[in-house]
Amino acid sequence: MLNKFKLNSDFIAMKSWHYWVITNNIRILFFNGLINLICNIKGIKIGKKVVFNGFPKIYRFRKSRIEIGDNCSLNSARNSLLIGLRRSCTLATLEQNSEILLGNNVGISGCVIIAASKIEIGNNVTIGANCLILDTDFHHSDPMKRLTNNSAPTRPVVIKENVFIGTDCLILKGVTIGKNTAIGAGSVVINDIPDNSIAVGNPCKVVIRKSI
Repeated sequence: MLNKFKLNSDFIAMKSWHYWVITNNIRILFFNGLINLICNIKGIKIGKKVVFNGFPKIYRFRKSRIEIGDNCSLNSARNSLLIGLRRSCTLATLEQNSEILLGNNVGISGCVIIAASKIEIGNNVTIGANCLILDTDFHHSDPMKRLTNNSAPTRPVVIKENVFIGTDCLILKGVTIGKNTAIGAGSVVINDIPDNSIAVGNPCKVVIRKSI
């Protein structure tokens, strides 16, 4: 009796997994062409074999630049990952000449990327669910400047190739994350992280330097 119950529960689990996979594939097949068309109308450059799972939110300021490289994947549907997403992928430029540049083989899930100057993400980068990458403070830290000046500090963000960023990370202005580096989940990155490192925490600090 116990073995029969186990077999039945395993069968249900397998069916549930297959249903999840099939639902994602149908959504990608149905919406991918439409999203590519909308991006082209908005003046967003899309590479080859880009996969959109759910509708992203992409806002391009006039005369700014948003480019997505080949073989990228953007997961925006709330059930597109088992970990769950709190929001759609969002890419937004805030000024003329602002840039968001995604290299080839970049994967993002429920990630918000907002550029007032420039955010550049290299090839083979994986960014975990619900991360924020910002090159601006939006509001000045000086209270007098907040009252008299709407401009906020902004500095470019660079994430080099082969980087992994864990879920729920916050990457702030002026940061460069070196190649072959991993950032632990929930980290707040306010300073540069060197190549070949593992870094974690708030503020994010290097805990391991790898020799490659």
